[in-house]
Amino acid sequence: MSKTKIKYVCSNCGYESLRWIGKCPGCDSWNTFVEEIIETSPRQKSSYEGRVPLKKINEITAVEEDRIKTGINEFDRVLGGGLMPGSVILLGGDPGIGKSTLAMQAASNIKDKVLYVTGEESEKQIKLRASRLKIKSDEFYVLSETDLSPVIKAINDLNPALVVIDSIQTMYRSELENSPGTISQIRECTSLLLEEAKKNHYSVIIVGHVTKEGFIAGPKLLEHIVDTVIQFEGESHHSFRILRSQKNRFGSTNEIGVFEMHEDGLSEVKNPSELFLSEREKESSGSVVTASIEGTRPILIEVQALVTPSNYGNPQRVTTGFDQRRLSILLAVLEKRGSFRLSANNVFLNMAGGVKIDEPAVDLAVCCSVASSLLDKTANNSCVVVGEVGLGGEIRTVSQIEKRIQESQRLGFKKIIIPQNNLKGLNQNGGIKVFPASNLSSAIDEVFK
Repeated sequence: MSKTKIKYVCSNCGYESLRWIGKCPGCDSWNTFVEEIIETSPRQKSSYEGRVPLKKINEITAVEEDRIKTGINEFDRVLGGGLMPGSVILLGGDPGIGKSTLAMQAASNIKDKVLYVTGEESEKQIKLRASRLKIKSDEFYVLSETDLSPVIKAINDLNPALVVIDSIQTMYRSELENSPGTISQIRECTSLLLEEAKKNHYSVIIVGHVTKEGFIAGPKLLEHIVDTVIQFEGESHHSFRILRSQKNRFGSTNEIGVFEMHEDGLSEVKNPSELFLSEREKESSGSVVTASIEGTRPILIEVQALVTPSNYGNPQRVTTGFDQRRLSILLAVLEKRGSFRLSANNVFLNMAGGVKIDEPAVDLAVCCSVASSLLDKTANNSCVVVGEVGLGGEIRTVSQIEKRIQESQRLGFKKIIIPQNNLKGLNQNGGIKVFPASNLSSAIDEVFK
């Protein structure tokens, strides 16, 4: 009979220790160690008899057509073109954001057999949700189970093309003495699902909870095990959702998918630019439109800034959807190179629509929106601003400028401000006026014309 003992595991990075310590040596996080039960019985030596099956790389056949299409274009784009057979996808997001709804809608569109394993809801609750989502499929199977052993048995009997696990925190392996939801259970369950998926060539979507900090619950090792990590973002009181890839072994991590939540489920937003600009107030100061590239697709976003006098010694710098440290740098450049006094003012910056932008091409739009709010002057509402701002006040080149110009012209904008060096090799069709800016001052002056 095996003996048991206690160890402590960091819930953030998976670092193990025989005693509890306040600060994790692996990731420098505080109070992240949780108690785990481990078995101390010696492992039996494994013996493998027979010939190891080796294959030459030229003998293996794999084409992009092997991907499984879910019928949801935004979802397939984020995955890199569809579900790759044998892959394990980790889908994370805040509670109530729509993870289960997205997984169920994607699974219902697949023509082959699909197994939906739920550990949080009963079969009748799944049926009620399916009725609300208008799902009618003879190949959609439901299993309400938390023990992974019968789940694997059901998968082998059914031989589906896709398995959905909702959620991984409720699953457990009976061989382990730890409770469901512990780090050891999450890690071992995921490893077994990955092993079975690779062996039998079916795809697995694992729904994972997130912590209060916004990270997927469980150690970072879980994200290293799976093939793809996608995050479902948005606010519960807004109807728009953004699907973003954080890791993808079979595609790009720069693509995003935009959805809108309705009573009967999620619907695709095929034109995000019109969505983000639909509620724009054109006669308001501090509002500037910029063109951002998300993956392969240009998206027009409204940048909103509000500058107010500070009644205290330290003015506030608050951002939503933009890096706060990057804003501090741009404010310093505005004050030094543009002669705008901002050290005594509060600055609030918002990327409208709840989208998060981290590319430097929106720097110039941020500077123009801050200047517009500080001067209380309305920027040209038919102008789009694109460019990276250097510490010397210069406007640096950005990538894929032609896509940004075409999207701006398609949505009816009359002028676009771009870096001067982006004019080289640019094919201008005359449908939109292109103004090249070499420095910050000239761009700000032009945005008010």
